[in-house]
Amino acid sequence: MESRPLRYFVAVAEELNFARAAERLGISPPPLSRAIRQLETELRVTLFERTTHSVALTPAGTVLLAEARIALDALLAAERRAQRAATPEPKLVLAAKADGDAGLLEPILARYASEPAAVPVAVRLCGYHEQPRLLRRGEADVALVHEPFDHTGLDTETLAAEPRVVALAATHPLATRDHLSLADLGLSSDDVDRFVGEIRSEGRDLAQLLTLVGLGGLTPLLPVSVAARYPRPGVVFRPVMDAPPAVLVIAWPQQSRSTATAALVRAAASVADAVRDRQAG
Repeated sequence: MESRPLRYFVAVAEELNFARAAERLGISPPPLSRAIRQLETELRVTLFERTTHSVALTPAGTVLLAEARIALDALLAAERRAQRAATPEPKLVLAAKADGDAGLLEPILARYASEPAAVPVAVRLCGYHEQPRLLRRGEADVALVHEPFDHTGLDTETLAAEPRVVALAATHPLATRDHLSLADLGLSSDDVDRFVGEIRSEGRDLAQLLTLVGLGGLTPLLPVSVAARYPRPGVVFRPVMDAPPAVLVIAWPQQSRSTATAALVRAAASVADAVRDRQAG
């Protein structure tokens, strides 16, 4: 199967409209429709239920969409990695969110620099949970990312499991308490990942987030390392005793055979072990 029909299919599946998909692809609707029917003939399945007013994926189409995205990302990643490998000075790209490294990024890079297989590292700062997409598309070689996220095509190793705190305006009624529970925040343990994701996925950086906290607009749950590293006037941090931990992992593509990437993962694991030993002592 060629990549072009898959790209055409993904465009229609995401738009659920042949005219919009054709415009997105820069072609006219008739050849797009023919390409989809040819793909259905080749696969011997119906991918879309079509009426005069709507387009919907069939069960077969839903499965193909997930697989096609993976396949197209893999092709793009192979192209990008081959291009980067051909550069005179190879380097690793490490993707991380600016406030999402549990204070481990600098120690990891320092430890990695002593590895025999080390190459220069370019740190790519990115948005909340953007890292897995960058890895799958070949735009990054390794990433620091908090669970939960889509692990498709990725290997991971846990680096830290931090207690969570809630950030409150100093004037908030709960700010007088030494510690809190999820029930105090109107949450249950099943709500935590959704609650954190909704707040962080809106594109705010930590400075913006804490500004809104100080104004009384938000009460986000954050890893405890944030409280130590980012104190802010008008904002207090209180432990949430029954909140599940914030789990930070290092992730890399399953198909990676890079000795430099493997060395960076080893360095990260070594730093994380040393931190845990200090905390236990």
